[in-house]
Amino acid sequence: MTAVTLSDIEAARRRIAGRIERTPTVLSTSLGEIAGAPVHLKLESRQATGSFKLRGASNAIARLADDERRRGVVAASTGNHGRALAHAAKLEGIRAVVCMSRLVPANKVAEIRRLGADIRIVGSSQDDAQEEVDRLVADEGLAMVPPFDHAAVIAGQGTLGLELLEDVPDAAVVVVPVSGGGLAAGIAAAVKALRPAIRVIGVSMARGAAMKASLDAGRPVLVEEQPTLADSLGGGIGLANRLTFAMCGHLLDDVVLLSEAEIAAGIRHLYAEEREVVEGAGAVGVAALLAGKLRVDGPAVVVVSGRNIDMDLHRRIVCGEETEFEKADAGQRQGRAA
Repeated sequence: MTAVTLSDIEAARRRIAGRIERTPTVLSTSLGEIAGAPVHLKLESRQATGSFKLRGASNAIARLADDERRRGVVAASTGNHGRALAHAAKLEGIRAVVCMSRLVPANKVAEIRRLGADIRIVGSSQDDAQEEVDRLVADEGLAMVPPFDHAAVIAGQGTLGLELLEDVPDAAVVVVPVSGGGLAAGIAAAVKALRPAIRVIGVSMARGAAMKASLDAGRPVLVEEQPTLADSLGGGIGLANRLTFAMCGHLLDDVVLLSEAEIAAGIRHLYAEEREVVEGAGAVGVAALLAGKLRVDGPAVVVVSGRNIDMDLHRRIVCGEETEFEKADAGQRQGRAA
């Protein structure tokens, strides 16, 4: 029994119908040749706000009580959740405050500001941003909509799992980016309820993978947040995590970690071979296949979770330039090997 059930996810799908896009699932010839089995890409990067986060935010907004709507909502974010919440709140005429650390890329901050949200930049980690959220909840009575550890958010993200199984009913493996675990938990809850034998593999960056470290420790732990190409996967899972840690521990079959160079290779491949502009967090599943870190024993669906990358950074990556993230990662690895 999981904290968020198939019936919760099906209800979320009805609730957010018309508020989100039903994104396409496409067959990748290039990745199929590499994997030796059919590989499908679930292009959630084509969602209205550029990432899957709109599903969970829309479901959470739809479930607010009248007094919560009057007061407004607040959230901590690495960028994509804040953009989704700002979008969903604007559609309903609800005030939104988004708290972010200094590590959030400027292009993501600018998009949230464009949607009319009140922005607070606080500290250098998600934990610092969350402290400001807690203060606003206490002082101003705003309703908190967490980016992942929230039943309505998880159920909303799980609707993606319903769609990908409809598109690829014989899927044997689903590959999902994992950070705080809302997307991974929601998708896994949906697909395993319908097809228990499906393997669900989480993928994250090696630099600051909080969920992986927590699962290895058997409890939520603090992990230093570091700059990474997969910036949307940054941040902790919360020491008081109520839902996603347990769900990921129960439902995920494995979690794979990637170097910055491997993530860059995923971004380049998606652009060169699939003609898709994708951010680092959205490219990790493809990157894991390219790096030979995934075993595909049947049809696979790789979730491409977002496209909100700084376009100058994207240009540098696809042109083969080694980024500062790759250089820092390589330096750390050399230091550990010395």
